[in-house]
Amino acid sequence: MKRRKGIHMKKVLAIILAVCAAAVLLGACGSANVDSKEEEIVFVPWNPTDKGPLVTITMKDGGVIKAELCPEKAPNTVNNFISLANSGYFEGKVFHRAVAGFMIQGGSPTGDGQSIGFPYSIKGEFVGNGFAQNDMKHSRGVLSMARTNMPDSAGCQFFIMHGDAPHLDGAYAAFGKVTSGMDVVDKIATSRVNGDSLVKPPAIQSVTVDLNGYEFSEPETIPEQQPSTSPWGSTTGKKTNQTKGQ
Repeated sequence: MKRRKGIHMKKVLAIILAVCAAAVLLGACGSANVDSKEEEIVFVPWNPTDKGPLVTITMKDGGVIKAELCPEKAPNTVNNFISLANSGYFEGKVFHRAVAGFMIQGGSPTGDGQSIGFPYSIKGEFVGNGFAQNDMKHSRGVLSMARTNMPDSAGCQFFIMHGDAPHLDGAYAAFGKVTSGMDVVDKIATSRVNGDSLVKPPAIQSVTVDLNGYEFSEPETIPEQQPSTSPWGSTTGKKTNQTKGQ
């Protein structure tokens, strides 16, 4: 009788030990799940390296803005800008929009912010659109692509930051930075406006690119996205946190 009782106690003890072991294992798995959060992307200022394509924007009034493009952050966006410059697209286009302390915007085919009639768009190379490698901050002097509230609607319009705008980080495709000529940007950004439309939009005479050893290829494009109903067409949003609003 005592022997049966001893065997029974051993079985109970074995079951208890097995349950405890399972609990410890499940607890460990639970801890692993809690700790395996996605790594948060930290946006960083980008400083020109003299290794990327070099852009010269010459204005009709004689002002010159020079910039370096950053293909390692936004390769297709850079290729698109180079392609437009090489084709002469920007000649005669204007900077139609300016918000002092925020940005100046240009490249609209109609000169008023609309992109209707421009034949294609490109995929938005920014974190919010699944493009994690573009961690460039929207700091003063940075070039970035304007778009509608649709992430893949950028095509021909771009903007140059007049001030820092962290609320744009990860929401728009930054692709370069001014190296000289911020005095020209300052002049445009502080010119007379009606709302945020420049009263006398300054015109671009030419945009040229020195590839500087970069292996350029034509950009990958997608069909033109549905135009915005906003009077701005492509936009950078307002200076507030409305990054996709009008």
